[in-house]
Amino acid sequence: MGEKTGSRSEMSSQNSAGDDSGEAPAEGIGGLFGHGPRPRWRGEWLGLPESGQGAVATGGRRLLGFVVDILLAALVAGLFTAPELPANWSLLSWFLITAVPVAFAGFTPGMLLTGIWVVRMDGPGAVGVWRAVVRSVLTGVLIPAVIRNVDGRSWLDRLTGTVVVRR
Repeated sequence: MGEKTGSRSEMSSQNSAGDDSGEAPAEGIGGLFGHGPRPRWRGEWLGLPESGQGAVATGGRRLLGFVVDILLAALVAGLFTAPELPANWSLLSWFLITAVPVAFAGFTPGMLLTGIWVVRMDGPGAVGVWRAVVRSVLTGVLIPAVIRNVDGRSWLDRLTGTVVVRR
């Protein structure tokens, strides 16, 4: 699933020279600074399918999974701090709810509910502890998790060599 069908430079030359489909090459936001060809769908350059299982997860699914995880973390923390509000204990429970399951199973409870999971780009296997911890910490900052490239990968996905796909 993580195999690339061609490098970006190979694909750029293929797209600019035209292909067998007879369609004009896609123009727009593909290059480093918004110039050059762009993929036909998110994940094409990564060798991922356009839709269905293994396709790059949409922002809506990712956001819904994130919200579910936040609510679950608040409920778990609230169980231990009641009758007081959980305050910052929610952050600890959120970190545990996101880092531990992603490290070993590839998904959080919210991701499981929304039908998405995290996979490594370098091959099969568990995401691993360091990737899961970095993903959780950067997701807490939000900005790296929100800004995505044309392949649908956020900064934290690119930093950890992962991608969020549909199950």
